[in-house]
Amino acid sequence: MKNVEKMVCLVDGEHYLPVTKAAIDIFNNVVDYDVVAIVFIGGTEKLRTDDPDSYSEMMGMPVHFSSDPHEIPYDLIVEMIKEYDADIVFDLSDEPILDYTKRFKIASKVLSCGVTYKGPDFQFDPLTEYNVVEKPSLKILGTGKRIGKTAVSAFATRIIHKHHYNPCVVAMGRGGPEKPEIVHGDEIEITPEFLMEQSNKGVHAASDHWEDALMSRVLTIGCRRCGGGMAGDVFLTNMEDGAKMANEVDADFIIFEGSGAAIPPIKTNKHIVLLGANQPLINLENFFGPYRAQLGDLVIITMCEEPMASKEKVKEIEEFIANLNPEATVISTVFRPKPLGDISGKNVLFATTAPDEIKEVLVNHLEEEYGCKVVGTTPHLSNRPLLQKDIEKYIDKVDVMLTELKAAAVDVATKDSLEAGLEVVYCDNIPIAISDDYPDLTESIINVVDSAIKDFNS
Repeated sequence: MKNVEKMVCLVDGEHYLPVTKAAIDIFNNVVDYDVVAIVFIGGTEKLRTDDPDSYSEMMGMPVHFSSDPHEIPYDLIVEMIKEYDADIVFDLSDEPILDYTKRFKIASKVLSCGVTYKGPDFQFDPLTEYNVVEKPSLKILGTGKRIGKTAVSAFATRIIHKHHYNPCVVAMGRGGPEKPEIVHGDEIEITPEFLMEQSNKGVHAASDHWEDALMSRVLTIGCRRCGGGMAGDVFLTNMEDGAKMANEVDADFIIFEGSGAAIPPIKTNKHIVLLGANQPLINLENFFGPYRAQLGDLVIITMCEEPMASKEKVKEIEEFIANLNPEATVISTVFRPKPLGDISGKNVLFATTAPDEIKEVLVNHLEEEYGCKVVGTTPHLSNRPLLQKDIEKYIDKVDVMLTELKAAAVDVATKDSLEAGLEVVYCDNIPIAISDDYPDLTESIINVVDSAIKDFNS
């Protein structure tokens, strides 16, 4: 027998009451739905009374009103979802009461309750979360691609490992393996030559789990995913199988790493959320940016420097998160490259996914901190033809190819450099707080881990 879904309906006073009631009656006459509550969200044009009791009597069921008729009752909607244990919120309102921004805000609130938000021509479902993890865990997710999520994940994993929590990483990527793949970063030596061997076997050796294994030296499990929904769900992934595999390996704490703006579909104890300050404010403060941000126990803002983001923009993002998610720890950061090998006294070609606007800052850091000479740079790790042109341009002028382990780092940057007799050194990116006024990043990560363990054991 099919379960009947309990529905909360949102209505407004811009519709003539008999029309709204006719719509409610349609749901009441459908076996699959049980309208358990109505929330009045505003509008007076076609209301004949402002008496809540009269409205409820005419509708034949309780109608809940906000204390402020001029504001959208976001909190009341959440309250009614919880009070009636609703499965779905159906929106029977319209312009001018709700515009696109307000509807997305409602969607974020509703999805955060694990409930579907639906209207005449749209439907947003809550994030898929497989409840299969048998160890303390956290997920690391972001608001977009190229905001440093894998770099932060590797940094966090090293800290967690250094503090003896014995972690493993489960990562999903658009180039991940057909079946979840274990990489023993804690056992094998991952050299450029080794990665070339993997690439020659058809493995995407620059996938996130390989980068995590190289940078963090822990066991990683690689998964794949295809598609990314507006709220972060994916169409295809084998991460559930990867999570089950993580239950069986020698690890005591599991880190699930998202991909782009896609969120790991695994139920975890805690969350670390990354926001890129280089992203348009409209994408962070609207649509499903708030939905992701309010998931964070720790929120790390990346790319917090000119020309990617002004101080004023960073401050605005911080204030937005503080109002949205006041319980979260918030730290604004920048990235700085860290070679995994010795490049002192050498001429270097630096391959990165960082935007060209920040090139001078990164080059100065490398030359000052590591005593090298950066002869050339290429921002084209994600564009193989342009990357090959840059390599051809500089290959006779350098001793070392210094490259992040991203995109074409193995099958183009490493391959062409080794064939030309160059040394290949891989490069990490380290998140650094932009001021000592922020909470300590290392301590904040460990606090999330401790909270996850406490939550798991409770």
